Amino acid sequence: MNETKAPPQHMSIGEFARRSRLSLKALRLYDAMGLLPPARTDPESGYRYYLEQQLERARLIGLLRQLELPLDRIAEVLELRGAEAARAIARYWAGVEGDVRTKRRLVHYLEDYLEGRGETMYEVRTREVPAQKVLCIQRKVYVKELSPFISEAFDAMHAHLTASGLKMSGAGLVVYHGEVNEDSDGPVEVCVPFEGSLEPRGEMAVRIEPAHREAYTRLTKSQVEFPGILKAYDAVAGWLKAHGFSGERCSPREVYFADWGEIGPDDPACDVAFPYSG
Repeated sequence: MNETKAPPQHMSIGEFARRSRLSLKALRLYDAMGLLPPARTDPESGYRYYLEQQLERARLIGLLRQLELPLDRIAEVLELRGAEAARAIARYWAGVEGDVRTKRRLVHYLEDYLEGRGETMYEVRTREVPAQKVLCIQRKVYVKELSPFISEAFDAMHAHLTASGLKMSGAGLVVYHGEVNEDSDGPVEVCVPFEGSLEPRGEMAVRIEPAHREAYTRLTKSQVEFPGILKAYDAVAGWLKAHGFSGERCSPREVYFADWGEIGPDDPACDVAFPYSG
C-alpha cells in the first residue's frame, strides 16, 4: 500500500525511517513506548508523520540502542539534558564494564574447574556452632538481585534492632537454600543473631538457627568478590567429600563477622561454611 502524501512540514514514516536510519518496526516500537511518538497520526488511515526536528532525538535513540541500553533506561536518559544525560550513560557503561570483568573472572574460574586446577590456598577447619535466635528475611532472588538484596536486608534488620533497643549478638549470615544464578532464584535468607524479645516487621521473621557442626574456610574481603568466592565453596565441599561427611541436606552459608566498610581488601571478612553430619 502506498503512503499518502505527507502534510506540509511533515515527512512520512517511510522518509523519516530513511533519514533517521531506523527501521519502520523500530519506529512503531518507539512510538508505542512513548520514546518517539509521531508529530501527527492521520485519524482515518493511521499513517504516522514526523517533523525534521525529531531526527536528532531519533539519532540519539539509535546511538543509545547501539550501546544495548534498555528502552526503559533510554526513556530516563531522554528526560535529562547535557551533562546529566552524559553522566547517566557513563554510569550505565560502568555497570556494563563491571559485568564484563566479572564474566572474565568467571571464565578463568571455569577454566581452572574444567581442567582440574584446584585452589590449595583455602584452609578448611571445623567448629561447633551453638543454637541462636535470628531475625531473618528470606526472598527468591536471581544473581543480579543478590548483592542489593543482601545489603538491603542487613540494613533493614539493623535498623529494626536499633529501633527496638537491641543489638546483634553475633555474625550475620547469608544462607543459600537453593542455587542462585541467571535461571535459579534460591531462595536466599539473610539472618542477624540477637538476644531478647523482638516483634517481626514486614517480611522479617524470627526463628532459631539450630546448633550444628560446620566446615568452613576464611576469606579476605577481596576473596569474597564473585566469582572468586566459588573456589572457597569448592574447597569446603571438596573437604567434606574427602572426609566422608554429608552436607547435601544442609544449606551453605556465608558468615560475615567484620564491618564491611571499615576493613581493607586483605583483612579477614567472611567465612564460607557448610553445616554437615555423618
